[in-house]
Order: sequence, then structure tokens, then C-alpha cells
Amino acid sequence: MAGTVILSTTAVFIRYLTQTYRIPALVLACWRLGFTALTVLVVLGLARPGLLRVRPRDVHYLLLYGLLLAVFNGLWTLSVALNGAAVATVLVYCSAGFTALLGWWFLRERLGWAKLLAVALCLGGVILVSGVVGAADWRSGLPGISLGTLSGLGYAGYSLMGRSASQRGLNPWTTLFYTFGFAALFMLMFNLTPALSAFGGAARSADLLWLGKAWVGWGMLFLLAAGPTVAGFGLYNVSLVYLPSSVANLVATMEPAYTAVIAYFLLGERMGAIQVLGGVVILAGVVFLRLYEGRSAGNGRTPGGLREPV
Repeated sequence: MAGTVILSTTAVFIRYLTQTYRIPALVLACWRLGFTALTVLVVLGLARPGLLRVRPRDVHYLLLYGLLLAVFNGLWTLSVALNGAAVATVLVYCSAGFTALLGWWFLRERLGWAKLLAVALCLGGVILVSGVVGAADWRSGLPGISLGTLSGLGYAGYSLMGRSASQRGLNPWTTLFYTFGFAALFMLMFNLTPALSAFGGAARSADLLWLGKAWVGWGMLFLLAAGPTVAGFGLYNVSLVYLPSSVANLVATMEPAYTAVIAYFLLGERMGAIQVLGGVVILAGVVFLRLYEGRSAGNGRTPGGLREPV
């Protein structure tokens, strides 16, 4: 939950940068990923240099993980461009359902009625918080909706890879450094692909230095990486050591509610009664799941209803 609260401030930084400096979305994403990797490199190099070492057999795994992170960021950015922020948010948080299903399929995590109910509550709450309550909002057609749904699948894949990394014995902060570092390189390649310039990529290589001498902009971009991204994703990765990926992703669905509250105080955006209700529904889904699993563990049963072997 702490990681989700911190991640929810990301939108404030991104909104400031895109509105003030008009920086292309994929260029912003590239620098954000790069600055994040650089921040973790410096911190680990000074405090825990041993965490920078990985086994050769894990390099290919982390490379794939980084590619998935870059693709997810790209898909989400394109979804926002086609669908708008509200619809894109709804679609990316379809990841809660995807994660529960894929975690059951690939990682053999249990998928009981309580988890399915929590998924339904969280997704319903996301729809209410985002303000997407009418069919008129879904105006981008099948391409936009398909792209947004793929971004949700990408987020689910990121969650599953994080859980898998913890099962391989990789430290969460080591994973964070390598995945964001590799993702930054892949995002740089995306920006140098001319076909993506129409979707927020760099139209020419010089656009990668879009901010120029705008030192305040560079400072905000670095704060975006060093603050919400490092702390938010770092804590999220740590949570995957202790929680099933589906549960961690359900907790992350509270992000739109937190963002709405932060935007209310910092940006003056107002929440309607339906959005407040949505935040309560999301919170209810997460709390219900945690209480149910805690009770099941106390009774010596798994959430699926089967007693644990002694």
C-alpha cells in the first residue's frame, strides 16, 4: 500500500512536465527509466554494491523483464494518446484480473471465489473513480480498446515477472536496477524508430534532449525517477516477495483513488460522489481479500479452502 501511495504521485509530475514543457510522452518515459536506473545504481553502489552482481544465468531473464517493462510503458502511453487518461486507466487496471488468472495458470497461485470477488470489486471501483460510466466515453473504437487492454496485460506480465524474480532468489532492488536499465535501452530504441514519432516518440534524435536548458524541467524529471518511480516500484517489488502477484496487483488498483485525492489537494481537481464511492469500493475489495486470507491462514486453510499439509 505504501508503494501504491507513492506511485500515485507520478501523475502529478508527468502532468507538470507534459503541460509545461510539452515533452513527447515516449521521450519522457525514456528519461524516467534511465534516471531511475541511475539512481538505484548510485544508491546500491554506495550502500550495497554486492547487490549489483547477478548470476550469468539471470541476465537473459532480466533482459526479458526489462523488455516487458518497456513494452508495457509504451502500450500504456499509446493507450492514453488514443483513449484519454480515464479510459486508459480503466483498461490498464484490467491487469488485476489478468494477474489473478495468469498467476493461477503459470505460478500455481490459488484462484478462489474470494479473489475473484475482490477482482470484480477493484475493477468496478476503478471504473467509478476514473469517471467512465457511460458508453459515450469509449469513443476510440476497437483499436484503442484493444491497445488499452494489451497495456493491462503488460502490467499483469510485469507483476508476474516480479513474483517469479523473487522465487528465483533475486533481490528486489537488484531486479529494479537491471529491469529499468534494460527498459531504458529498449525505450531509447523505440524513440529512434520513426514509425513511433506520431505516438509521442522522438521525431529526430535531437528531440531526446527536448528540455534543452530548462534545468527546472530536468530537475522535475529526475525527481520523478528518484522519488515516485524508485520508491514506488521498489516497494512494489519488495511486496512481491511476501505476497502473491495477484494480491499485490489488487492492492495496486487503489492507485487511481490515491491519485484522485492527491490531485484534489495539489491540483485543485474535484472528486464527485461517484468517484468517492469508487475509492471506497476499491478499498473494500482489498481489505476483504486480506481479511479473508488472514482468517483462512488462521484456520490452517488456504484461500482456496483446502487445509494446508502438515
